[in-house]
Amino acid sequence: MSLVRSVAETAEAVPGRRRWERADALVVGCYALVAFLVFHRLWADPGDRYLVDGGQDQNQWEWFFAVTARAVLQWDNPLFTDLQNHPLGVNLMGNTPMLGLSVPLAPVTLLAGPGVTWALVMTGGMIATATAWYRLMVRHLVRERVSAAIGGGFCAFAPPVVSHANAHPNFVVLFVLPFIVGRLIRIAGGGRVVRDGVVLGLLAVYQLFLGEEALLLLATGLVIFFVGHRPSWAVTRRLAAGAGVAAGVALPLVAYPLTWQFFGPQSYDGLIHGPWGNDVAQLTAFARQSLAGHTADGPLDASPTEQNAFFGWPLAVLVVALAVWLWRSALVKALVLVIVAATLLSLGPQIVVNGRPTGIPGPWWVMAQLPLYESVVESRLTMVAVPAIGVLLALGSDRALATPARLMWYLVLVQALLPIAPKPLAVDDRVDAPAFFAEGGWRTYVGEGRSIMPVPPPDAGDAEALHWQVVAGLDFALPEGYFVGPFGPDRQGGYGAVQSPTSRLLNKVEEDGLVPEVGVAERAAFHADLRRWRADAVVLDLRRHRARELGATVAALLGPGRLVGGLWVWDVRALTRATATGRP
Repeated sequence: MSLVRSVAETAEAVPGRRRWERADALVVGCYALVAFLVFHRLWADPGDRYLVDGGQDQNQWEWFFAVTARAVLQWDNPLFTDLQNHPLGVNLMGNTPMLGLSVPLAPVTLLAGPGVTWALVMTGGMIATATAWYRLMVRHLVRERVSAAIGGGFCAFAPPVVSHANAHPNFVVLFVLPFIVGRLIRIAGGGRVVRDGVVLGLLAVYQLFLGEEALLLLATGLVIFFVGHRPSWAVTRRLAAGAGVAAGVALPLVAYPLTWQFFGPQSYDGLIHGPWGNDVAQLTAFARQSLAGHTADGPLDASPTEQNAFFGWPLAVLVVALAVWLWRSALVKALVLVIVAATLLSLGPQIVVNGRPTGIPGPWWVMAQLPLYESVVESRLTMVAVPAIGVLLALGSDRALATPARLMWYLVLVQALLPIAPKPLAVDDRVDAPAFFAEGGWRTYVGEGRSIMPVPPPDAGDAEALHWQVVAGLDFALPEGYFVGPFGPDRQGGYGAVQSPTSRLLNKVEEDGLVPEVGVAERAAFHADLRRWRADAVVLDLRRHRARELGATVAALLGPGRLVGGLWVWDVRALTRATATGRP
């Protein structure tokens, strides 16, 4: 039976299913409750709480929200800024500022602060994603609302999504994806190709401004699905026509921002990252954020923000059982192909089992040669499997709830899903910004268009200076920073700036705890970096690890500093604003 016929028969069997009813509101309320349980510790004080398992990403994302809000307020270019990596700047289209939300939420950011925007985007993104998948399944795929509720909930609260909820809203805010799928179903089922194609194009544009990687992963999953489903020639023609209309609408709208992303200032070609596939053992393990999960050593101790598999063995058993039980359905066969293909691709260029490389090449080594895919973290391919598993759970629930074994089915679901239910995410109180920034003392030292150099300069490992900058109103720039930018003559993308001699020197001091001997060469390199960064001040947080050694190093390079607002401050305007003749 074709997908179109399946959808049509389901529509006839569910009269009035398109009307919003109390049951729908109850489902959405349950989704909201779960989302707030996941983030309730953050909501206790969103301005002063930090998701500790996200590393420096919350600092980065709050900075994105704040910079976008500033651009909206001042009518600046939202695709570029020189507030980091000064004076070269950052290509924001080559990063993930989520302009589709950061622009409309600019008033929230300006009035309540980027911490509130961060909490709102994360929590609202989960609720909206679950609701959108629920809506799709109710309208097109299942008869029972409870079946759709189970499937939609899994799509938004699956372990990989909750893992990304520590740090990556672009993999939490996925509510546009089911609308894209729904529009394709309408086109395949004989809808108005032009009208639906226009809507499809606009949805794709909006998703591009929420997260390009999620859009690429959706496209990958859809290609696999349609290969597995083998639609008729008539359906294929309708889909091709609809896709053509969508492309005609989308391309003019995204031409300028994509040109800026790939060819504009500080653009890059591909993202540098090592092999990052899923260990086979991770597929059936439990994530740290799941009820049955815990911190583990070895291959099961993946980054808490990149636990992209970790579905748990009870769910894996249930998925296999559902595939066997429902195998006669062409829709199920296509879904199983998506799950299997996405899982295999997620294993990376070489299969690893329990931390041991097998020497067996994975299919990803072929995919990684394709344009755009070289920038994808391959373990994230299991994100493609999440909605396929969600739909499979909904279809299985619909079939089981039509039998006398309803109670037994609920027990099976509890055994499979309860162990992977999300726990509240860990938070900690945020370290207050030094009074030098919070109370405006920095204004005495820094002129317009100039920068402040923290010791050491910010990077992916420590981006706290971005928070200081936001607290100070984004009125000064920072050298280097935490963003994606070009590295080397091939301009491959990497996290942060190419390390300067100053960064290497100060990072080594912090790592080793040894004050180096400073000579003419080191002093000259340091001064050259300060001039290049157009720095007016150098600051050192006294609470920093190795603050004494770092302070002694900078004193050897610049002379003694002053204690101002909780920081050691070196005024370097006379040095960095000097002319070629040495006169200020």
